[in-house]
Formats: sequence, C-alpha cells, structure tokens
Amino acid sequence: MEQTEKKGTKATIQRIGSYLSGMVMPNIGAFIAWGIITALFIEKGWLPNAELVQLVDPMLYYLLPILIGYTGGNMIYGQRGAVVGAIATMGVIVGSEIPMFIGAMALGPLGGYCVKKFDDFFGNKIRAGFEMLVNNFSSGIIGFGLAIIAFYAVGPFVTGLTNLLASGVDWIVNAGLLPLANIFIEPAKILFLNNAINHGILTPLGTEQAAETGKSILFLLEANPGPGLGLLLAYSFFGKGAAKASAPGAILIQFIGGIHEIYFPYVLMKPALFLSVIAGGVAGTFTNSILGSGLVAAASPGSIIAILAMTPRGSYLSVILGVIVAAAVSFLVAMVILKSDKSPVAIEEDNFSAKVQESNSRKAVSKGANQTQNSTQTVATDDAATVGQKEVKRIIFACDAGMGSSAMGASIMRKKVKDAGLDISVTNSSINNLTDEDGLLVITQNELTPRAKQKTPNATQVSVDNFLNSPKYEEIVENLKNQS
Repeated sequence: MEQTEKKGTKATIQRIGSYLSGMVMPNIGAFIAWGIITALFIEKGWLPNAELVQLVDPMLYYLLPILIGYTGGNMIYGQRGAVVGAIATMGVIVGSEIPMFIGAMALGPLGGYCVKKFDDFFGNKIRAGFEMLVNNFSSGIIGFGLAIIAFYAVGPFVTGLTNLLASGVDWIVNAGLLPLANIFIEPAKILFLNNAINHGILTPLGTEQAAETGKSILFLLEANPGPGLGLLLAYSFFGKGAAKASAPGAILIQFIGGIHEIYFPYVLMKPALFLSVIAGGVAGTFTNSILGSGLVAAASPGSIIAILAMTPRGSYLSVILGVIVAAAVSFLVAMVILKSDKSPVAIEEDNFSAKVQESNSRKAVSKGANQTQNSTQTVATDDAATVGQKEVKRIIFACDAGMGSSAMGASIMRKKVKDAGLDISVTNSSINNLTDEDGLLVITQNELTPRAKQKTPNATQVSVDNFLNSPKYEEIVENLKNQS
C-alpha cells in the first residue's frame, strides 16, 4: 500500500511538472529574446541604449506571462481556452507589482478549464444559428469574471507567495547553502522532474532576480551541463561495451545540444553514479556562488552554447569555470565507480539496453502516458512495415514538448530522406499540437504512440525505442522509396 501511494504521489508530481514545463517550453524563444535585449541594452549591458531598453519591462511584466497563460489555456481547451486564459492572466498581471509567471501558470489552465466546463454543460443546449454569438460572449464573460477575481484575490496571494519563496531563496544563498539544492536537483533530472523544478520554480524566481540585479545564479542550477559531461567523459575512458562506445556521441548531444536525458540511462545502469552527478552539481553551484556567476535569462536547453548566450558581460570566465569544476568532479567520482566495477562486458551490454528502455519508460510516465495502455496498444499502432501503402507527404517527429529529442530525430531522418532523393517534409512537434491530415507519418517513442494515435487517428504511426538511434529509419526510407 505504501509503495502504491509513493508511486501515485510521484505520478502526480510528474503530471504537474509536465503541465508547468508544457506552458514554459514553447515560449522559451520569448525568454531568450528578452534575455538578449536585457544583456545588450540595459545600462550595464554590451550596447547600452536608453530607447531600446524600454522593451525590457513590458516584455517581462506583460508579454511573457500572457504567453504562458495563453499556452496554458490552449493546453486545456484549444483556442477558446487560450483566449480566456490570456484574459485571466491579464487580471493577475495588473493586480500585482512583480513578474507574474506563477500566476500565469495558474490562471491560464484555469481559464481553459472554465470555458471547457461551460461548453460541456451548455454545448447541446445552444439553438442553431446562435453558436458564434454564445461562444464569443461566453468567452468574454468568463474571461471578465476570472480577470476580476485574479486582480483582487489571485494577484495579491501569488505576490505574497512569490515574495516568501524569494526570501527563502535569498536566505539559502546568503547562508551559503545553495549548493545543497543539487542534492535534490540532479536525481530529479533522472526522474524527469527537471522541467517541473527548472521552469516551475527556478525560472520564475530567477527572472525576477535578474530583473533586479541583471543576473541570477538560479538559471545555472539545473542547466549546468557539467555533471552530465563529466559522467559521459568517464564512460568514454573507463566504461565497457555499448555504453563506452556510445558515450562520445552522447557528449555532443548533451553538451552542445543541451539534451540532458541522453545521459540518464548511463546513471540508471549503475545507481552509484547518482553520487557522480550530485557531486558535480554541488561543486559547480559552489563555484558559481563563490564567483558570483549568473545568467540574464533561462538557458534552455542547457547546452554550453545557450548558457554562454545568456551570460552577462564580465561573467564568462566564472560561468565557464562553474561548468569545468562540475564536469571535473563528476568525472573523478564516476571514474572511481567505473574502475572499481568488475562486471563482465556482456552484463554491461544487457544492463545498458535495459536502462535505455527504463529511461524511456520514465520519460513516458513523466509526460502523463499510461503504461498499461501502452503495453496493449504499442504493437497495434506500430506499422513501420506498412509505410508506403499510403502516400506520405509529411513526416513529423512528436514528443511531449516538441523539442529536444524529437528535434534530433527529425534532423537524422531529414538527412536520410534527402540522401534518398525524396521530396518529403520532415519536422518535429509536440503531441498536443498534432493535427490530423492526409499523407501524414507520425514517429513517436513507444510509450507516447497511443497519445499520438488519439490526436492523428488517420495518420500512419511508427513507434521507435530511441529517436537518436533506430533501425526503423532505414526501413521507413526504403518503403518510401518503393512508394515513389
């Protein structure tokens, strides 16, 4: 019973994290734009400009929260939910004096939920010809009501909560205890809770801190690629079998591409390596704390390129040292663990394959997928061999956020399609943004295929174990060539 309760709690946290990250991740480009403008045009920036600096506050206080609220409403109930979510978010923005990211994360989905419930109740009671009138007025009235509530109640409440959290963070920083946060953050990455922590907690607090001081160390807590880099370097020198052979390629994907999840199976196959990434994270944050490192905005994905792009003037050396120290400590601890392991190579091969599957399963659970459903439907929806029986005009790689691994998979397939001389579009998308259309081939990881099937029932569906390395890609291309 206790174990069941723990699994239920973990699943709930992961679902919440999926919603939080789902609201922020599609809008990371806007955060980056704000960060670049801030880094360039503020008084201490690279190109101080008294006119262009006027963009900073409106983007921070209005654009970014409204985008989050709009996205949150859209996740719940499409365009109507998005509009009501944005209206409700405006109420919480005006009703507070701080950047209202947390309020937007609450009001956006609430707006979508309210208009959805209205349509569920009244949808069949609207007389023919009055649908547009009722839809428009219901959205406006619900949005009006939520904006008033947000202004008078939610805004002040979230302001107090944010100030309380910010005071706690300030106390931890002043007490020199911030490095201890990585004891929880690094294992949370392996459990796919990193987006919940990074985008649900650290990004809102860090953005407010950066608006006041020009930078924030909170942006480096989760995004620092050093712990993963050190682990993969240790595998490259001291690992065995497939893990050792694949580690160098994984370094490129993790350190440059910023896809943390690539190193998760390497940790899972040897749980003692949790100590490696924890030690690296603590050491990196300790270094950043001493040197006063920080970024001007969230660096997501946490690649070294994204981190350097968000580094303020005069802080490059300290930020780079934070990454180097984290990688060095993680490497040394992982080296000791790997060198002391005397397991045969054959066992290493089996363990690595198993942990890749386990990591994919963890990711599916974190994205809200139903594993029981998957176990019965994956085979039924996996029709790679039938690709070519229907005309394929477009290929979409779909994952929960529509970034990261699906983008890498799309890049790999795009090259294969081009080399085969095929004129077929290959893109990537989040599953929530998929739309059913003729000639569509959707490629997803095994655990997410049922969700993609629900969104695009008429598309050809193909399931893969790993976006970055699947033998099915060659089979798909061959079947597409036969189609032409």
